[in-house]
Amino acid sequence: MSSTPSAAPSIDDRTRERSARIAVTAFPLIMLVAFLAAFLAPATFRPLAEYMTPLLAVTMLGMGMTLSVPDFTMIVRHPRPVIVGVLAQYCVMPLVGWGVVHLLPLPPELRVGIILIGCVPGGTTSNVCAFLAKGNTALSVSMTAFSTMLAPLVTPLLTLWLAGTYMEVPAASMALSIVQIVLLPVGVGLACNVFLHRQVAKIQPAMPWVSVIAIAGVVAAVVARSQALIATAGLLMLLAIALENATGYALGYAIARASGVSRADRRTIAIEVGLQNAGLGSTLAATYLSAAVAAPCAVATFWHTITGSVLAMYWRLRGDPTAARRA
Repeated sequence: MSSTPSAAPSIDDRTRERSARIAVTAFPLIMLVAFLAAFLAPATFRPLAEYMTPLLAVTMLGMGMTLSVPDFTMIVRHPRPVIVGVLAQYCVMPLVGWGVVHLLPLPPELRVGIILIGCVPGGTTSNVCAFLAKGNTALSVSMTAFSTMLAPLVTPLLTLWLAGTYMEVPAASMALSIVQIVLLPVGVGLACNVFLHRQVAKIQPAMPWVSVIAIAGVVAAVVARSQALIATAGLLMLLAIALENATGYALGYAIARASGVSRADRRTIAIEVGLQNAGLGSTLAATYLSAAVAAPCAVATFWHTITGSVLAMYWRLRGDPTAARRA
């Protein structure tokens, strides 16, 4: 691949660029619409609560269809950025969440929700944001895949450790649920992409939109069930989410820089650390904890897409990090 300024982008690159720009603009808007609609008409969207698990499974199936074997072999061939990123994600974000809930006067349920946001793996939105930020998209996909594979073990244990003092956390049940609604669909999607690649390629362009609609359904279900709580504690909850999110981006970049990885990798790791799979947190909280715990996760779902999009476009305007002196 040529890196000279005169090299013209291919048709595939231009198509991918256009699709990513549309996605990074439309995803936050769809999440915001789902949030507002459920907040203003909660009775209409409460029935969606019965379908949260299959809705999340659909998004994980879509993630699996975007993965390939090289995404996993990259972990073996270039382990340092992946290991640095995943360690930062599972060490920094849970502790940041724990710190935020001790900084702000939040009720116990919201504290657990904020901590849970920090304990879940990265989401697929980070892959789009990393691409638009001129980061290392392959690294982003590998980090998302690796952190998702670790989630059944790491997410419940971290949540139990950091939030267990506020309420009972059924870590074993959460671990089994993550296997069922995350690992199995991702595995099926990966298998389809490997063995039925030609057929999957035909539907791949539509899968991100299917996933976004499914996550929007999860957000609407949680917001409808937690409307009263959001109405009373919404601003404080949003402050906690924004503080956790911004700190995650900043510390993710700082750790990546200190580890000596490339500028493109720094951008990628910052986005991956700060941008979490809050939709998974919503489903786990609503299933095993309470609607109040799920509320911050639902708010974080659209907040993360907004901040991830803004950060991606800021870095894009800064230019290609491989050609710039600073990133």
